[in-house]
Parts: sequence; structure tokens; C-alpha cells
Amino acid sequence: MKAVLTTVGAMLALVAGCASGPQTSAPSAAAAVPAGEVKEGLVAHTTESLRLLVREAQVALPAAAGAAFFGKYKDVPAAATTRVPVVVFLHGSSGLGLAAIGEWQRWLASQGIASIAPDSFQLAGRLTYKSPVDKAVYERVHALRQSEIAPTLAAITTAPWADSTRFVLAGTSEGATSVARHDGAGFKGRILYAWSCEDNYFSAGHRTRLPPEQPVLNVISLTDPFYSRANTWLGNAQAQGHCGAALARHKNATVVLMADAPHTLLMLPAARHATSGFLQDLFRP
Repeated sequence: MKAVLTTVGAMLALVAGCASGPQTSAPSAAAAVPAGEVKEGLVAHTTESLRLLVREAQVALPAAAGAAFFGKYKDVPAAATTRVPVVVFLHGSSGLGLAAIGEWQRWLASQGIASIAPDSFQLAGRLTYKSPVDKAVYERVHALRQSEIAPTLAAITTAPWADSTRFVLAGTSEGATSVARHDGAGFKGRILYAWSCEDNYFSAGHRTRLPPEQPVLNVISLTDPFYSRANTWLGNAQAQGHCGAALARHKNATVVLMADAPHTLLMLPAARHATSGFLQDLFRP
């Protein structure tokens, strides 16, 4: 791993593949934009869907919690009564059907860390989309996703296996956008996978609101197909493709750029190494 310290406080780590530069060149302005798709639906949770959001959430517990477990929150064994650190994870637009999320949660459990991934699609008839679509559509979804943080936090705060002094908020892609915008209390650190914290097609302004003193880890592909300049319809010719600019005043922020990595990179070795190191430092007594 080659690390380059910036002058703005965040650390940029380039995980070497075959890339030698910090970013691809800007695409041609004439590049074709694919046809997006919106399936209209609900963008505000009901009382019932908020209940199911947590009840049907995907949970992984380490043996240290009193019972090793992987399954639904509603099925967590009663024997899990020892408090352990917990990562709240917001999935991307494809939901919990993405196999990498479960694999990542199981891996976290092997590190002694519990996790809970609330299921946004418990809102029956939820709006869905295929990018690119109008920014107003994305903003409606972002508001929905942000509304899922508080009830999940409330649920685990009362869980006998959750150490409320060691909560981390994490997310990938669509979920990471809401993680970056959340300015509420309750979390010791943040992890942003596959989101650049920049203005682009995906939002009407990135609106990053991370507490400046809070540790943050941003892991993203050097050529992310959505948020780097490798995307011909990114909508920002000056984009850097990572959260470095948004985290310029954050002394406890780390940005890891992974060469030749796909959009979903949770389980790639370099991503796991960065995550493990970040969490170990954060949870150290």
C-alpha cells in the first residue's frame, strides 16, 4: 500500500493495482447518457414499515456476544447478553439481496464486532430506480434512507448485546450518502464505502455533515463506475472521485482509493484491511 499524506489532514491511500495516477481523465462532453428508469412508489416510511425495517434487519453477532448468530433481528437468541461493539450498516440501492453484505457482516463478526443492516425495502411499494434519473428522485430516496437511522439506533441502544459507547454508522453507495449527511449523535465513527461526498448526478448537492472531530473512513474505487470521472455522465468535470475535499478539515479522516476495484468492494482484501484497522483503533480501550 502506498500512502500519501495530504496537506488538508485526511490520508489518501492508493491501493496499488495497475494504476499510476490519482484519477482518470475527464470523459468527452459528447458521451452518451444511458436511459434511466423510475418505478414510482412510496418515499416515506409508515409506522409499520419502520417496525419491520428493524424487525427484519440482517444481524450478525460474534460469539463474544454470548451467542454467535446470523439472521433477522427478530430471531436474535436470548443468550446474546454480552455487550459488544456494533456497526449499523445502510445498504445500497439493490438492498440486502447483495451477497457481499452478508459476507461482510459475517467477517465483522469474526473480528468480534456485531452489525445490523436495516431493510429499507420493508416499505411495501417503495420507489425504485435505475440510474441516471432526475436529482429530485434521488433526493426523495435520500430523505427516506436518512429516516431509517434513528429507529435502528433506538432499537440497538436497548439491545442487551450492544455496547452503546461503541456504535459506528456505515453504508455503501446510496446508503453511504445518508451516512455522510447524518449529523445526529450516537456514533463513535463513520465508514463510507463507494461514495465520493461530491456534487454529481446523484444528488442536489452532496450535503456532507460529518462532525469534524469524528473518525471517518472512506473507501472507494479509483475508477468507481458511478462516482469517479470514469463515469461519462457523472455531471461534475472537476470531481476527484472521493471524499477528500469534504473531509479536508477532519483530522481523523482517512480516504482509501482502490485501483481497478468495482463499485461493490466490501469484501476485497484491501477494503477489509482498512476497515479492520479503522475499527480496531476506534474500539481500542
